[in-house]
Amino acid sequence: MTIEQPLPRALSPSRLQDFQACPRRYQYASIERIPQPASYATAKGRFVHYVFEHLYQLDAPERVIERAREFVTPAIDEILTEQVRLDLEMDDAMLARLLSETEAIIVTYFEMEDPRDVHHEGVELRLNVTIDGAPLLGILDRLDRDVDGDLVIVDYKTGALPNRNFDAKTFANTELYAALCEEKLGERPTKIRLLYVAHGQAVERPVTEVVVRARSTAAATAWGRINEFYQDGAFPATPSINTCRFCAYRDRCRDSGVAVPL
Repeated sequence: MTIEQPLPRALSPSRLQDFQACPRRYQYASIERIPQPASYATAKGRFVHYVFEHLYQLDAPERVIERAREFVTPAIDEILTEQVRLDLEMDDAMLARLLSETEAIIVTYFEMEDPRDVHHEGVELRLNVTIDGAPLLGILDRLDRDVDGDLVIVDYKTGALPNRNFDAKTFANTELYAALCEEKLGERPTKIRLLYVAHGQAVERPVTEVVVRARSTAAATAWGRINEFYQDGAFPATPSINTCRFCAYRDRCRDSGVAVPL
């Protein structure tokens, strides 16, 4: 069997997670590029990220809450496209809910930190690097420079807080971002800050050489397996209750004979 579509040029942390969860999901999402319907959670996340991205494009003295609110209206046109509205079956009540929750997040965020005091090296910073033969791509929400002059990766989270043990998945993407920073910039970030902006809490973790190396190795190993499956013409499905529960491709897999859990 031959897969006609070309492989993506690079592997991102989110697509790496797709592959690690189920290679077939990676095939559908990244190679065949079968659209995944928008969800309220993903639309809300993109909406809030749009506001913060544009806030941090302003000069530091201008980053006040009134200016943040100015980006809500353009976010409606930019993020809530006709297709997104169709996927969500968005009505006036849902839009009102989204705007209300966004306003609450903006207020909460400004209680967490003062954007005027933030010194960043980039916003929506795109990093393309090759590590151990694997072409990797990451887009960082923010890369800050702290008071000690060290780099800090900052990632906005609009969803639920993680459990208090912070499992490996909590920091998985951002730890790979740290590897990209080290390779691209020649400097390893010293810390990762996850800002749970809907809850007003920040979760931090130091960056260590051991973790950066482990994330790099895992990504390179995955890229090697991706190429092997691509050459074989088939990416295996690895169904499980957790993997399949929220997967957009459940019905497609089930129709192809995969034993998808109910």
